[in-house]
Amino acid sequence: MWRLAPNRSPAVEGPEPAETRHAAVIDIGSNSIRLVVYRLEGRTIWTAYNEKALAGLGRDLQTTGRLSPEGVETAMAVLRRFRVLLQGWSSRETFVVATAAVREARDSRTFLRAVEDETGISVRVLSGEEEARYSALGVLAGQSDAHGVAGDLGGFSLELVRLDGPGQGVSLPLGPLALGAPRPMDAERVRRSVARALRPHAERLSSREFHAVGGAWRNLALLHMELESYPLHIAHQYEIQRMDLLDMCRFVARQSRSSLEGIRGLSRKRFDTLPYAAVVLSEVVQALEVQRVVISAFGIREGLLLESMPETIREQDPLIAGCEALVAQRGLTPGLGPAMEDFLRPVFANLAPAFGARDPILLSAACRLADLGARLHPDHRANLAFDKALRAPIAGMSHPERAFLACTVFSRHDSSAATPEPEMVARLLTPERRARARALGAAIRLGCDLAGRNVEVLRHARLNLDGDRLRVFTDPGWEDMLLGEQAAKRALTLAQTLKTRLQMG
Repeated sequence: MWRLAPNRSPAVEGPEPAETRHAAVIDIGSNSIRLVVYRLEGRTIWTAYNEKALAGLGRDLQTTGRLSPEGVETAMAVLRRFRVLLQGWSSRETFVVATAAVREARDSRTFLRAVEDETGISVRVLSGEEEARYSALGVLAGQSDAHGVAGDLGGFSLELVRLDGPGQGVSLPLGPLALGAPRPMDAERVRRSVARALRPHAERLSSREFHAVGGAWRNLALLHMELESYPLHIAHQYEIQRMDLLDMCRFVARQSRSSLEGIRGLSRKRFDTLPYAAVVLSEVVQALEVQRVVISAFGIREGLLLESMPETIREQDPLIAGCEALVAQRGLTPGLGPAMEDFLRPVFANLAPAFGARDPILLSAACRLADLGARLHPDHRANLAFDKALRAPIAGMSHPERAFLACTVFSRHDSSAATPEPEMVARLLTPERRARARALGAAIRLGCDLAGRNVEVLRHARLNLDGDRLRVFTDPGWEDMLLGEQAAKRALTLAQTLKTRLQMG
């Protein structure tokens, strides 16, 4: 398998431990140039720094076949700045890639030589298939069980690829700049052009689920949230059903720049390109017979990082790994999450599924958040932990799963049935899932208090559900663990939440 070799800084002295490292990606796109510095903790990808500049390298490509002179000048200044910024990171690997505009321009080689001469940066120009492949890997970095087709809309091109075969992608000149932006859009002409370009690929790429990558499509998702009064403003893994998506795209395609400027929540930098992006998405959904669109905040950059990880790390679940990494920054009890999972599994594995096949993953993730509130003020711990779990930049979970974990974390610290943000919770979770979150939180609280948050002690505690009887017991010789008012109180709360009888011992 081809792998992009990282550009390593000669200033780097000594590697960080294998499980924690920094990596940087400079992405030279058709419209923007972005630097993102990441902290990688095993499978978990945290953004340490993110800066973008609009250069517009591809704005003249359709008319002249060359990169914009003003865009080249801006790009040089931006890359010189990025080179300086990267000198301060003690240990990192750097990936520098360019996409469609540089790939297609007649003066591409001149630009690449100038970049290397002026900045010392060596740029790898991705082919269309490589760009599609890394977009697919990026989607999988953010949602390891994603299926269907991924589409990455850049300034000049659209990459489409099946997620079960990331090497079979296609790149089409359907970015807003290639279709005529920033000029006012002739919607019917653009629609015909997009439909014509998609037609030869429609049957092979047909899919019920489509994962949308790129800033323009994320802005469409944020607009949909605004129109729907959606309570959780996180774009990653936001889902839009087919008819809602088509209605919104038709609405956006009809808007003038001045009309878009009056809509709250849209990026000002997207006003000229958003109608084009809406038409492209609408035509993709119709041509590929898509029923559901899922927004991915991960793309090419995260795909590069995923490929750079050892196979054993890549295979980890991003949600479980992310929860463990989140708590490792603040927790007090190493190893508590896996031990808690072992303690609770005999009960929760036998309950009716709340999220189907995802139940074991959510149990594992919730147990790794058991220590999330350890260093928070006890008077506010439940609410603060709720917010951290709900909005943490962790990949691998849907919006209902975010709400479920947040409610679980709240119930781990507070027995009240009234959670923070009740309207959001009611919209994202069914009553059955809310009840399951409350039970799981109560069970984690029992485990922590029963063992005094001591992992070695918890390994000798046992929990079992037999019909309508919840039994809390221990290994022989550890029965004194069951003594004490607080342990009995936590066990009774769990039994009541599960609507069972309690047996201690």
